[in-house]
Amino acid sequence: MTPAERLNRISEDAMCIGCGLCQSVAGPATVRMEIVENGYERPVVQGEGLTHEMVDRILDVCPGTRVDGLPEGEVNDSTQSDLIWGAYQNMVLGHAKDPEVRHRGSTGGVLTALGMYLVDSGEVDFILHARASEQVPTFGERAVSETAAAVLEGAGSRYGPTAPLVDVLEQLDRGRPFAFVGKPCDIAALRNLARLDERVNTLVRYMLTPVCGGFMPPQGMSRFLEKDLGVDPEAVTGFRYRGFGCPGPTRVEMANGDVVEKAYTDFWGTDESMWVLPFRCKVCPDGIGEAADIAASDTWPGGSPDPETEGDDLGTNALVVRTQRGAELVARSVAAGYLQTTDTVDPRYMDSVQPHQRAKKLAVGARHEGLRAEGKTVPRTARLRLDALMAELGEDNRVFQRDGTRERVRIGKASEPAPRRG
Repeated sequence: MTPAERLNRISEDAMCIGCGLCQSVAGPATVRMEIVENGYERPVVQGEGLTHEMVDRILDVCPGTRVDGLPEGEVNDSTQSDLIWGAYQNMVLGHAKDPEVRHRGSTGGVLTALGMYLVDSGEVDFILHARASEQVPTFGERAVSETAAAVLEGAGSRYGPTAPLVDVLEQLDRGRPFAFVGKPCDIAALRNLARLDERVNTLVRYMLTPVCGGFMPPQGMSRFLEKDLGVDPEAVTGFRYRGFGCPGPTRVEMANGDVVEKAYTDFWGTDESMWVLPFRCKVCPDGIGEAADIAASDTWPGGSPDPETEGDDLGTNALVVRTQRGAELVARSVAAGYLQTTDTVDPRYMDSVQPHQRAKKLAVGARHEGLRAEGKTVPRTARLRLDALMAELGEDNRVFQRDGTRERVRIGKASEPAPRRG
């Protein structure tokens, strides 16, 4: 295989999550994230400069090929462990103390409040995170925020393709301390990079993440706009998935000034069976942010907001605090008035508000068996307990999940065309 064929295999096997780390590793003159024929943002090889050595390095850090849990060096005497939720220091409920931040942020605005505290306090020089794309409104784009106002401006979940790590090596070259906020798979990529580049552990002071159920693929977004809303995707100039409430409306802005708002449940549906997700999200071994310092989750009983009461919820996050560093950050943020914590919770509470995460954790090992049996790319994992989780699933369910995945592979659900410019 050529270097390009080896790199493209990740996308062709539907394992690319579009984080952009490969562009930073190879350089944009060699590999560049571009919107390709199927609407996703994928690495496209530029010219003839890609080498096997460069691909080896990419494959070693790509979260499509490797996903690990919390690094062993982050475990201490106060670390607790749960089969489903992994390693953690504590679990608490909380929200941004500032009512505006709580209202504008997703759920309770916790990640926004933490980012604002970090830059205001001078603990970091900037936050590397995602914000709404200025080029493609339904996408996200990499943002560098050096002020609390800039962090707040980027608040709100981005349920579309986003490549926050496209220039992370360049950010490390600046030699300035920063915090990173991204999806669990983006955190996995950054932890992978830390094994090869010691600057990650020195300069990336905090890794923060939402508990992630996946994102809307471009084809699903087009259907939502065209069929559900009657909107021409080309006319969309602004798109907000949620925020300005918990969860807040999905808001679409058009070039002619028209605005359409729909309830969050109109966008996603009222239960997991209605979700439209990329295949990679369905076989994700870590949607709960096991490698992060802090993972922040929604707290809706049963896993979805009640359509009858969506507008009345002020928003409260559950914080899965995984590292001592994260626990100390929460304490300082509370003391400084950026964060307010309320109750302590436990893994079984997390099961009740994130039942889909529990179900996927139990099933993912069997799904990986199905991928492996069909000769597809399967991410290497460590410290994620996939075998123990699969044993808990039971043999009948294991076979059901494995064979269901094999059938999806056979009908092409786990395949994409080689990345080419759209």
